[in-house]
Amino acid sequence: MDVAEECYRLTGSFPASEVYGIVAQIRRAAVSVPANIAEGRERRSTNDFIRYLNIASGSLAELETHLMLANRLDYLDAGITEELLRRTGDIGRMLNGLRTSLQSRTKRRSQ
Repeated sequence: MDVAEECYRLTGSFPASEVYGIVAQIRRAAVSVPANIAEGRERRSTNDFIRYLNIASGSLAELETHLMLANRLDYLDAGITEELLRRTGDIGRMLNGLRTSLQSRTKRRSQ
């Protein structure tokens, strides 16, 4: 949620011509990460949760790509981009750890 909030704040200063372009893409991808985690957590099965974590991971990768593009277009400062990418990397590692833990739990149950 913190990264999504930060992305909303930062994209507010992007050129008006990008409102329906990269601004919308960054915001959509950023909010998709916590939204898919929350939706997956409320599903009735661990396998569904894992599936939504995979979707969240894909949205995270999409967000990272858009942030790098925004930096290349000089819409984001290199230092800000680097910090956001560090944070998205941390989130990615947490998602992978949670997914791995859930997968090992489902394997133990099926044995």
